[in-house]
Amino acid sequence: MIYLELFLTFLRIGAFSFGGGYGMISLIREETLAHGWLTEDTLLNMIAVAESTPGPIAVNMATFVGSSQGGVLGAAIATLGVVLPSFIIILIIAMARRGLMKYAGVKAFLGGIRPCVVGLILATAATMLLSRVGGFGDLATLREIGLTALDLRGAAILAILALTALAIRKLAKKPASPILLILLSAVMGVILYIP
Repeated sequence: MIYLELFLTFLRIGAFSFGGGYGMISLIREETLAHGWLTEDTLLNMIAVAESTPGPIAVNMATFVGSSQGGVLGAAIATLGVVLPSFIIILIIAMARRGLMKYAGVKAFLGGIRPCVVGLILATAATMLLSRVGGFGDLATLREIGLTALDLRGAAILAILALTALAIRKLAKKPASPILLILLSAVMGVILYIP
């Protein structure tokens, strides 16, 4: 039954992900591709939409996948599955928070998890970059590296965004607004990708 499968899949994602929504992207990617719920292109588009809409990215992604597989009920079930573990864990931490951080084991656990979270986020970002800009669908394709697979428009957008962010940081002495960069990339996408 699709509803039970959605709930258990997103419950597992919510229970075994650390680092918030961005840490969940790699697990959501693996699970949705493995189940055949989304294609790589649909997933990348969904990440872009989930990032630009209000709310946590993992919740938005779970809602989208659930909706695509089971309608409104599927969206509600997938969303419940992804938030339930965090909700329970936060309730437990809130009840025990006063004395929890004094234990060396808790500090060591959190210290060990941080690099893993960064690694998951970077691995997902690298995979998405290679897929979207480089045109490589999987790691096996990396053996056939060539400029014929390079999406020059995607690479141009990435370069312009990076240069814009660096220029704003240098001139304004503060980081570029993510909203500005999202809007700039959307405008460039319309200009460069509409035939």
